[in-house]
Formats: sequence, structure tokens, C-alpha cells
Amino acid sequence: MAAEYILSHGNKRVILCERGIRTFENSTRNTTDINAIPVLKALTHLPVILDPSHSTGYWQYVEAISRAGIAAGADGLIIEVHPRPEEALSDGGQALKPERYAQLVTQVRKIAQAIGRDLAQSDHSQIPQTQSLPASQ
Repeated sequence: MAAEYILSHGNKRVILCERGIRTFENSTRNTTDINAIPVLKALTHLPVILDPSHSTGYWQYVEAISRAGIAAGADGLIIEVHPRPEEALSDGGQALKPERYAQLVTQVRKIAQAIGRDLAQSDHSQIPQTQSLPASQ
């Protein structure tokens, strides 16, 4: 009901995001609650997105969990991407390299189509161009 409270006070830009839950399992940062996606879709009118980068904490798992999330009904994904993850200032271990990300986009589009959904095309004009930071930053 927290989301409904925010909506009732005028903010119409609310999205629900699954970022993982804490469990006793310790091979990932969190456990991605794939079950939450169809449950939230059934209980609310709000878009539901999945952040597999944060929930798993490891780039090696991001692709599989992304595919599962789209198959479960997620409206979108938050994926961390970095051209040189080993040099990232934070969260490099969970970032995909751009070429893997491009492959993943193709895969999740196919999954969405297979289950009768169409993922919106990204408007890359709204994405800031990558800028290199000075070595001191």
C-alpha cells in the first residue's frame, strides 16, 4: 500500500522493483524472488521491473536471471553495464560488458515474443554518452 499512498499524493511515476531478498543462501548477494513478479502483476496495476545485477551481485548470473524475469512477466530490467568492469568505481563484479548486454537484449526480446509480449524499443537518444573520468577520480 506504500505505492498507492505515493500515487494518492500526486506522484504518478511509480514502478515496483524486485532487487532480491536476504536468505541463508550465500552464493549470491541476495536471492532473486522470481515469484514476486507474477504476484505483483496480479495484485497491482503498476509496472514491475527486475534488477538482476543487484540481486545476484555477479555478472555470471545476470543473464539467466534476466531471462527468467522476462519469462515471469517483468516489464523491464535494470542491468549494469560497463566497458571495463574491473575498473568500475563500484559494482564492477555485477556489470555486463556492452557486447554481452547486446546479446542479452536480443535473448530477452525473443523470450518476450515467445510468450506473446513485446518489449518496447529503447530510446537511446535519452541516454547520456559515456564520458571518461580523469584518473584521479
